[in-house]
Amino acid sequence: MKTGKVPETILKRAVFKQLKVKRQEILIGPSIGEDCSIGQFGPDELFALSCDPITGAVKDIGSLAVHITANDLAAAGAEPVGLMLTILLPEDFFESDLKSIMKDVSATCEQLNLQVMGGHTEVTAAVNQPILSVTGIGKLKKDKLLTPKNVKVGQDVIMTKWAGVEGTAIIATHKEEELKLHYNSDFIEKAKAFNQYISVVPESKIALAYGVTIMHDATEGGIFGAVWELAASAHKGVEVFLDKIPIKQETVEICEYFELNPYKLISSGTMLMVADNGHILAERLISSGIQATVIGKITGGNDRIVIQDETRRSLEPAKSDELYKVI
Repeated sequence: MKTGKVPETILKRAVFKQLKVKRQEILIGPSIGEDCSIGQFGPDELFALSCDPITGAVKDIGSLAVHITANDLAAAGAEPVGLMLTILLPEDFFESDLKSIMKDVSATCEQLNLQVMGGHTEVTAAVNQPILSVTGIGKLKKDKLLTPKNVKVGQDVIMTKWAGVEGTAIIATHKEEELKLHYNSDFIEKAKAFNQYISVVPESKIALAYGVTIMHDATEGGIFGAVWELAASAHKGVEVFLDKIPIKQETVEICEYFELNPYKLISSGTMLMVADNGHILAERLISSGIQATVIGKITGGNDRIVIQDETRRSLEPAKSDELYKVI
């Protein structure tokens, strides 16, 4: 199999179909396009669980690990509460490097008011770079549960920030020396600084207060992959306009240099939302300092379409992320 997130067809066939046990406490289990599983222990309060490994980055891995997990919880409408952290280290790793990772984890947890609840740390010959796997837990009220079942034809699709934000930062950091041969230092530093946009927790709070129907954070597979997953989870079609999708110039140039598709590049920091009167929600986000744009609409049927000028092109399920072509 190819590096990256397992394709949808394999996930359904080799993973989901093998899972037989279903409990009444679990309201939302594993499914395409779902960022979290949702369970219920009490009459009014639910818990959300999410897990994510960080495999495509080494620098800033501690901060990324926390943000990516908190993003999944926020996309489900949950308040991130805590996390469990598994760290696998190669044999040539130094204690000082481990300490640095944990300082990043701690600083990011402070920003988000998240507690590390426990975990496991191990040195193993099975890896050649540090791997962090995080399980996050959040809480939400039952009447605030976001479900794809409520998505309606004609609703707007809103996108926050820009395409390829996380991928741009990772490539600029890991390929800095090569990029210095072609771009000035200011350009590279701006691209590396895209990590500041990784959290989607702030926009999730604004969207929840507005009455958003569902949210989905764009990770591996980029914007195109996230649009597909969002529509698939709702069992609906979608049309998005390519010229409406915001993208930073640094992303455009770095992707051109490495011959990557920026719309298929890992995009943590970007949230897709479905809502009525999406322009109003976008205006509220913008007034809070968060870039937001209506990029399309939910449609009937199952067609997932990207429109560029007069050309209509069908989207496909996400395959290996563009990041893995260079990292």
